[in-house]
Amino acid sequence: QVQLVESGGGLVQAGGSLRLSCRASGNIFSFAIMGWYRQAPGKQRELVAGLSSGGGSTNYADSVKGRFTISSDNAKNTVYLQMNSLKPEDTAVYYCNVKKLFGAEAGDYWGQGTQVTVSS
Repeated sequence: QVQLVESGGGLVQAGGSLRLSCRASGNIFSFAIMGWYRQAPGKQRELVAGLSSGGGSTNYADSVKGRFTISSDNAKNTVYLQMNSLKPEDTAVYYCNVKKLFGAEAGDYWGQGTQVTVSS
């Protein structure tokens, strides 16, 4: 069973930066769509950033465009979310997601979540 382990969350002041990491226990980044989601208290989980393993295309929520960057290192089985110019409204639990589309380990995988808190 593939597991995703996230790290890098924490408390930061507005305007600061954090880098989230999500390491997979198996090689599931081929033929996959990777994403970072977040969920703030009382709100629905939303997609923050997505990355396609095929062509490397990315997409971002309008609220984070120009501030967040998603990337992956397939050799390390790790996907990252670089977050710059953080705002208090970015405060949420951030979840890593990998949707592996083909292969023996095809499936929809989620990390346990990591808390990001931005103080004003």
